[in-house]
Amino acid sequence: MQTFSSVDSPSTPIPPDLNRDRIKQKALDLGFHKVGIASVPPLASRPSPSLQTWLHQGHHADMLWMEHPKRQDIRSVMPAVQSVICVAMNYYTPHDRPAGKAYAKISRYGWGRDYHRILHKRLKAYATWLQSQGEGIEARYYADTGPIQDKVWAERSGIGWIAKNSNVITREYGSWVFLGEVLTNLELSPDRPHTQHCGTCTRCLEACPTQAITQPFVVDANRCIAYHTIENRGEIPDEIAQQMQGWVAGCDICQDVCPWNQRFAQETDVSDFQPYPWNIAPKLEELATLTDEEWSDRFPASALRRIKPEMLRRNARANQLSQ
Repeated sequence: MQTFSSVDSPSTPIPPDLNRDRIKQKALDLGFHKVGIASVPPLASRPSPSLQTWLHQGHHADMLWMEHPKRQDIRSVMPAVQSVICVAMNYYTPHDRPAGKAYAKISRYGWGRDYHRILHKRLKAYATWLQSQGEGIEARYYADTGPIQDKVWAERSGIGWIAKNSNVITREYGSWVFLGEVLTNLELSPDRPHTQHCGTCTRCLEACPTQAITQPFVVDANRCIAYHTIENRGEIPDEIAQQMQGWVAGCDICQDVCPWNQRFAQETDVSDFQPYPWNIAPKLEELATLTDEEWSDRFPASALRRIKPEMLRRNARANQLSQ
């Protein structure tokens, strides 16, 4: 997160030549694929009932940062915030993983260059530009790096809707999108919140091998392959290891089966999201014995660096033992 702050006024008048259409067009000019605006209502600081319930049920496992009170009060992040400008970037590339139990599977989000770097560079330029448009304008940006409910604000801004697998789905790109936000003290006219379009479909619930999607819109991290391969620093429970199906870094099963992704996914125009060749078809055997030095060489500027070498070896061995 970076801050571009001026005065602590509750709101700042919008300069005459700065309108919402110009603000949204600037985001597109900077390479974001979708942009929407959400207002921060007076009761925005009221805790989210769904988040509170999810936390109370322990579905966040040991991801204690999800309990941070700022996540439930956007004004504690930026007291003067009036609007949230949400952006999305399509990261889909149409590569297929090879079949066979010898191969490890890596989630598409981690195939290429670290998305944090790509989004942060553009969000910084966007926030800097916005602040330069008038005296007193504040702008603060995030991309999966702070206590912001990214998916909630994306839905409120009209970017897409929160699906039954808890991912945000867009009409244009499916759920293969990275999300980012710029918080500002400008009181902008908002877009209409997106409506739900999952209908009666339950493919994601039925396809999850560990039944991590306990009911529509509720994902229990304790049972989620993505959680265990990325966030879990301990041992992987046997009942999860038996169902990992080759996944060593994340899991795309609930996205792969989604009809919106199957029908509307389109290849990204961002070259940095194209996969490093070795991320598409790694062998479990080689990952199970990967040295720390090989890990460092193999995952340069990669979001997968969050998965430490010993964790990656653990993930690969768990898959081997379950076969």
